Formats: sequence, C-alpha cells, structure tokens
Amino acid sequence: MPSRIATRPAPGSSLARRLRLTSPALRWVGPLGVTLLAALLRFPGLGSPGTLMFDETFYVKDAWTILNLGYESGWPTTGDVDAEFAAGNVDMFTGKASYVAHPPLGKWLIALGIAAFGPEDPFGWRFSVAVAGTLAVLLLALIATSLFRNPLLGTLAGGLFAIDGHAIVLSRVALLDNFVMLFGLAGFACVLLDRRWFDRRMAAAAPAEGGSPGWGPSLAWRPWLVAAGVAFGLQTGVKWSGLYFLAGFAVYVLVGDALARRRAGVGPWLPVTVLRQGPLAFLALVPAALAAYLVTFIGWFLSSGGWNRNWIADGGERWTGALAWVPDALQNLWHWHADIYGFHTGLSVTHPYATPAILWPLLARPTQIFYRGSGTGENGCGVDYCSEIVWSIANPLIWYAAVAASVYLLYRFARHRVPRDGLILAGIAAGYLPWLLYPTRTMFQFYAIAFQPYLVLALVAAIGVLIGRLVDAGREPPPPERVAIAERVLVVFVVLVVLLSAFFYPVWTGIQTPFWFWQIHVWSPTWV
Repeated sequence: MPSRIATRPAPGSSLARRLRLTSPALRWVGPLGVTLLAALLRFPGLGSPGTLMFDETFYVKDAWTILNLGYESGWPTTGDVDAEFAAGNVDMFTGKASYVAHPPLGKWLIALGIAAFGPEDPFGWRFSVAVAGTLAVLLLALIATSLFRNPLLGTLAGGLFAIDGHAIVLSRVALLDNFVMLFGLAGFACVLLDRRWFDRRMAAAAPAEGGSPGWGPSLAWRPWLVAAGVAFGLQTGVKWSGLYFLAGFAVYVLVGDALARRRAGVGPWLPVTVLRQGPLAFLALVPAALAAYLVTFIGWFLSSGGWNRNWIADGGERWTGALAWVPDALQNLWHWHADIYGFHTGLSVTHPYATPAILWPLLARPTQIFYRGSGTGENGCGVDYCSEIVWSIANPLIWYAAVAASVYLLYRFARHRVPRDGLILAGIAAGYLPWLLYPTRTMFQFYAIAFQPYLVLALVAAIGVLIGRLVDAGREPPPPERVAIAERVLVVFVVLVVLLSAFFYPVWTGIQTPFWFWQIHVWSPTWV
C-alpha cells in the first residue's frame, strides 16, 4: 500500500505485547485456525434437513440435469417433484430445456458435490457451497492480514466471518450467492495486489529532482488485473450481479491509477490516465472477464438442447449486415441473454420475505429458508411443540457494528483520503448500491452476503484505528490510556459476538429446539 499508511502498534499497547502481533507464525496460524472453525460450523449436519429448501428446488435439480445433459432441464409439473427427488427418484427430468434465471457456473459447482456424493444425498447438494464458504473465510483472513499489515486484525476479520449467521447459513444451503461472494472476494484480492504492483512501478518511474516527468510509462501487462477480470467474469457466470463488481472495480482502478501517477509526479496524470493507461487497463480487465464468462457456458455450447441453443434453426432471424459474421452459436447465446434479461427486469412477485435493498442495513427482514413444526412425539420432539428453522439472519452485533463502521469509514475517507479505506468502500458500493436502483424488484436480505466481507473489513479497520493498530502517516498514535480502554472494549465485543453466535446457531442450522427457544430470538416484529 502507499507509504502514507502506517500500521504500527501504539506505544504501551498491552494487548499487542501479550499477543506478539508481529509474529510471522500468526500470519498463518490465525487464518488457518479460523478456517478450521468455519469448517466445523459449516459441514457437520450439512445434510439436514433432508429436503429441498427454498430455491434449492431450482438449483439442485438444475445442477443434476446439467451434470447429465450439459444444460438445465425441465421437470414434471404435476405431483410433489421435490419430495420425489429427496426420496431418491432423481431421473424424472424431461430433457426439455428449462427457462433459467441465471448463468450456469453456480449450478456446475453444485453439480461437483452431487457427482462426488450422489444426487440422493443432501450432503452432496450442499457440499460445494460449504467449501466455498470455508475458503472465503481463509481468503478474507489473508486479505485482511495483507491489507492491514497486521496478523491479529486479519485473524479477527476471518473469525468474525467464520461465526456470522449469513455466512454460515449461505454455506449450508445450495443457493448461488456464496459463489458470487467468493469470486467477488477473489477479484478484490487481485485488485489489491494490482494496486500495489502498479504503485511500485509508478514510484520507480518518478522523475529525479529537477528532471522532466514526461508522460511516464504506460503499463500494458498487468497480471493481477487480468486475474481480477477472470474472477469477476466467473462471478458474473454465477449471477449477473457480478457485473456490478466488474464495473465498480474498473472505476476504482482508473481512479487509483490516476492518483498513483499524481503522487509519483509521473507525467500529466489525468490526460495520461484517460488517454493511455485507462484504455490499457480496460484491455487487461474486460476481455479476461468476457472470456471467463463465456467459458462458463461450455456445457451449453457442447450440447444441443439448452435454452435458445437452436434459436436460429428454430426460426429465429439471423443477423445481417455488419454482424452477419457472428457464428450462429453466439447469436443464439445472445438471444438467451435477451430472454433472461427480460425475466430479470420484469421480476416483481410477492414473497413474504422479500426485502428492498434500502432496508438491508437495518436487518429488517431476514429470510426464513426452512421451517418445520412438530408436536409431542413427532420427529423426535419431546415437549409440547418443537421447531426446526434455517433462518438467514446475520449475527446482529456483527451486522450493526459493521454498518456503523462503514459509515465511519466513509467519513474517514472523505476527510483523510486513505487509499485502504477507499478500496474497502469500493467493495461495499459495488455489492450494495446497484440494488437501490431496483426498488420494486423482488430481492432478499441474504443477497447482502456478496458484500458482507467488505462490511467485516470496514468493522476491523475501525477496530484497528481505535486500538492504535492502524495509524495514518502524519498523525500521532492514540494515547496509551485510550488504547488500553479500546482493547478492553474489543475483548468484551468479541466475547459478546461469540455468545450471540452460539445463541443463534441452532436457528441458523435447523437444529430441533422447543418453540419458545425460537421465539426468544425474534427481537423485532418484522423478523417473522
């Protein structure tokens, strides 16, 4: 990161001394430890409940047919197909292409677990999302360690994400959003590495005192930016919301390049960025994203029965004029996209847990993924009435603290222009702000998993400032007395977070409990 950011312990920091924060071993011990914790919270009991929950009815069955046919097939429209599938009657698909809402990559990833454990095993349905959620904890811990240059803060970030409810539930249900989050986080890591790579080269190209800056170098080969493009392309191959990350971080890269040139005094920074470096960055980022996205359709290309696969052969009008050279397969794929775009722009249906994005920061309407009530003697219930619920609600303390920290980080960035804060805010903005443009579209609180890692980074950044571990260059470290108080508050905060996660864990994972236990978790009338 640029030299204006310092990450040194405040003098007299007792917590820093006791935990030996600069120990190289902690750079790996901490992240690996919280990753193990994440696995222990995600994999045990993964196959329970043994029924298709929520939108698993689409994605699990699509994954099974895509594994068999290369494309998503339809299923019978009569009878209880979900119950039949869960009972092992998995070959009822019709073979006729189904009208799907999302690109195929997420379903291919779910299919890997099904291929490994069989379509009859609910553990296999959810195996890939649990792997994705566990890897995301490791990746976030490593990103935070590198971003803050502090292993304790990196471990804290991974630990908070490991025990958060959104992250746990979305790692135990075969939906697509965990893959969106993981690929977005991988792209974020690549952008961070590219930023450092670019800044070093601009600093090396800075003119000597009294020398002419010229136009400076134009960097065409940026390997980490290409890698970021691939990650965002794969993210878009799961859900189109990945395009928001591609666009958001493209803007971040352009602005970051301009400011890096300005700091280094390399050439007329704005014209060079707009006219030379900007187009080169575009060529590094966007074609890689497009190529990765198209690769996700390999099954559709190699088969003949996918949706709109034979659009032209079935009577569609082939393009003429300047686009006549485009192969039929790509023209057919374009019409697939036109159909699905029409679906998404018109999607506005009533659902009891639909929540507009403007309410997500309030945690106003968490999603009930699954619920089963049982009387005495039913399903092992030993009291008057029992409930089993899979409830996608974040740990309230982590969530509200992270939202508040994001506001604080926005204030800090506006006042001090710390590049680290800008990168974190870019992740939040890319994942959240575009949804505000569609106030009538059906959406759910759990979509926020895509940008929740950056909320956690914002929270840990604020904690780092308070305990004196993140000190901006040119500013004095906080007084030792204030650091000592902040450290005690941090310990209390972490203890409360852990206790809350233990309290909520049964209702995140479908563990049977007395009904009153579920009721005492409902802290707001909008939560039910």
